[in-house]
Amino acid sequence: MPRKARIDAPGALQHIIIRGIEGRAIFRDRWDRDSFLKRLGNVLLDTSTACYAWALMSNHVHLLLRTGLAPIATVMRRCLTGYAQQFNRRYERHGPLFQNRYKSILCEEDPYFLELVRYIHLNPVRAGVVKDFSQLRSYRYCGHAVIMGIMKCEWQDRDYVLGFFDESERAARRHYAAFVARGVELGRQPNLVGGGLIRSAGGWSSVKDQLRAGIRMKGDERILGSSMFVEEVLERAHEELEQRTRLRSRGIDLETLLFRVIYYYGIDMSIFKTSSKRPAVAKARAVFCYLAVRKLKATGTDVAARLDITQGAVSKCVTRGERILLQEDREEIEKVMLE
Repeated sequence: MPRKARIDAPGALQHIIIRGIEGRAIFRDRWDRDSFLKRLGNVLLDTSTACYAWALMSNHVHLLLRTGLAPIATVMRRCLTGYAQQFNRRYERHGPLFQNRYKSILCEEDPYFLELVRYIHLNPVRAGVVKDFSQLRSYRYCGHAVIMGIMKCEWQDRDYVLGFFDESERAARRHYAAFVARGVELGRQPNLVGGGLIRSAGGWSSVKDQLRAGIRMKGDERILGSSMFVEEVLERAHEELEQRTRLRSRGIDLETLLFRVIYYYGIDMSIFKTSSKRPAVAKARAVFCYLAVRKLKATGTDVAARLDITQGAVSKCVTRGERILLQEDREEIEKVMLE
């Protein structure tokens, strides 16, 4: 049976699980772990991909990410391909390092966000990598130490997590630590490591109860969330696929979009691709970036290369472009640019 396509979208919350082939180690020492984290951090920052929780184990990795400028598939390919090549050279081995393709589960933020942060950060405790929960705060290969302020990590968004607990950082860290500690007794929680109807509903008994009550449910292994959330995600994914198909059939690509944007705003191409701060140029550049990334699903790398700017600059332009279209006649502009 063919594998289903991944489901992804800007802003989507994704639980990523990466496993070594045949359960083998993907990290043999501290150098390997540090190298992987450096590579991961560079890619996340380049693509404006938020990371809220992470844990490196000997033969697998857990990440909680939010899709940014680039699709999660692009982020993972850049990180894992380079690391696998480096690992094989270092240990004079050949063949794949990772088990099949990594697992990505699109998650419903409420009620799963904090549960996933806790689950991921307790991995070293459950596996016995650290003696007990009290030692987790000093374990350097898990995001828990970052949230507790023991370790610094510029690519982990600790503030977003702490914001769920208190406005005061000191109080938030205390409440967060207590929340994570309560999760130790919950065990492995298999419902958090995959999507599907049974897992999302909290077990087969819960599914049967809802079926008896005449409640219609829908599940998908690629999605962790309620039946309504699953239906909404699948419908949105179908609509986006249809939109991309329509755009491709009309021959609308980055080059076509670029010419339409500069014509609409009356900008000369030679000026458009410069660092000019003129309001009209900045507006056109922002709108182009937004439409390219959000509508054409172009990567931040491709857009940055087209405009000769950094991926960070593309990220800022996408945000600004969305604000501009909200203030102007969005439907009219998109119609002119994409039809």
